[in-house]
Amino acid sequence: MITKPEIVKHTLFKIIGKCGDSLNVETFVVGGWVRDYILNRHTKEIEFDIVCDGDGILLAKKVAEKLKLKNIAIYKNFGTAAISYKNIKIEFNGARKESYTKNSRNPTVEKGSIEDDQKRRDFTINAMSVKLNQKGFGEFIDPFNGINDIEKKIIRTPLDPVKTYDDDPLRMIRAIRFASILDFEIEEKSLKAIKKLSGRLKIIQQERITDELNKIILSKKPSFGINLLSETGLLNLFFPEFEQLRGIEVINGISHKDNFYHTLQVLDNICKTDSNIWLRWAAILHDIAKPRTKRFNKKNGWTFHGHEHLGSKMVLSIFKKLKLPMNENMRYVQKLVLLHLRPIGLSKEKVTDSAIRRLLFDAQDDIDDLLQLCHADITSKNEKKVIKYQNNLKIVAEKLQEIEEIDKIRNWRHPINGQIIIEKINIKGGKSNPKGGKNIGIIKEKIKEAILDGKIKNNYKDAEKLMYEVAKEIGLNPR
Repeated sequence: MITKPEIVKHTLFKIIGKCGDSLNVETFVVGGWVRDYILNRHTKEIEFDIVCDGDGILLAKKVAEKLKLKNIAIYKNFGTAAISYKNIKIEFNGARKESYTKNSRNPTVEKGSIEDDQKRRDFTINAMSVKLNQKGFGEFIDPFNGINDIEKKIIRTPLDPVKTYDDDPLRMIRAIRFASILDFEIEEKSLKAIKKLSGRLKIIQQERITDELNKIILSKKPSFGINLLSETGLLNLFFPEFEQLRGIEVINGISHKDNFYHTLQVLDNICKTDSNIWLRWAAILHDIAKPRTKRFNKKNGWTFHGHEHLGSKMVLSIFKKLKLPMNENMRYVQKLVLLHLRPIGLSKEKVTDSAIRRLLFDAQDDIDDLLQLCHADITSKNEKKVIKYQNNLKIVAEKLQEIEEIDKIRNWRHPINGQIIIEKINIKGGKSNPKGGKNIGIIKEKIKEAILDGKIKNNYKDAEKLMYEVAKEIGLNPR
């Protein structure tokens, strides 16, 4: 049985409470910290949300002065301020009430009571507070019985869920995010309201939606949250490519797997071993092009030829649409999507040293993550088949390690650079001789291919020897 929290002993709370007393304002810590304190849930980033029945900015200044802090962020338009003390972020607000217009989630704010402030909270589990003033220090205030909802593992809104979600549609995804992170269920009334109002999500900026989505993806079992996004109609509004993976088609009694649920299983498998969000995104997108490449023929049944190539190209447009970072993280996901069939393909045939070198060359430092994705991608219901493919992948991994120790391909750098070729071979570079650059490229490519094929060793001596041979072949005269 979960009980009300005991008197809070954090020294900062007593300092904040005393500052509230000096300004003659009632002061409370509310929301997420109280919820996590009751759940005994520890997070890396500690945040206190402080509310008072007066001027939140003035209280923040008083606390900053007491803690001898010079840096204070003030947001006059919102009547809020924030400070950081050691590893703790503290946000101060004056108690307020809010009203919304139909086309915006940004409320009109006016001064309100503590009761008004708790009513505007998104969920009952986030509407609990603890008093910090000396008189009544540690008093637990729970107007909507949030502690009971924690006990029952329920996500519920303080007021009518239709109004709550209609006012701020982002709360619909937040409900799913909290359910996914905390392993809670969304109350039936609330779930019906989300399904009814899902279209209201269109007024929300994509960056806010994606921020919530990433938090769902970072949960222990993201399939739970993504399933809820799909069932409520929200997923199709901002990520239809994922929704299109859903379903099974049957022709002549031959069917294919449901790639929506397969993808969720791959994602959950990755989450058991790794917290890297971009590896999780690679799991989400590894089969994203299957609906567009799906074909059926009588001889081979269902095929998805080239889905890895098209999927890699789709990563760019999906990242752009979802406002995900267009940087090395995106290129990492593209690479893993493009290569995700290669190790599994090698596990089904006799593995050649050349194929291993080429895989190492293409994957580089991401080879371990690629193998993780491949292991997660084995989701057959046939246990013997799963064991067989997992063992085959282990053989590929052993071969990769063996070849890497000999040839050092994983962090490969060309043993011969362009300047060496210019100096050793009679090649004039620059704009005056465009063929010069082309010939340098031919020589470097021939050396690279020879190393990957195992014809020469990955060292300067062998590469230099081949450089002269290639130069003569293409009609150049070494100096």
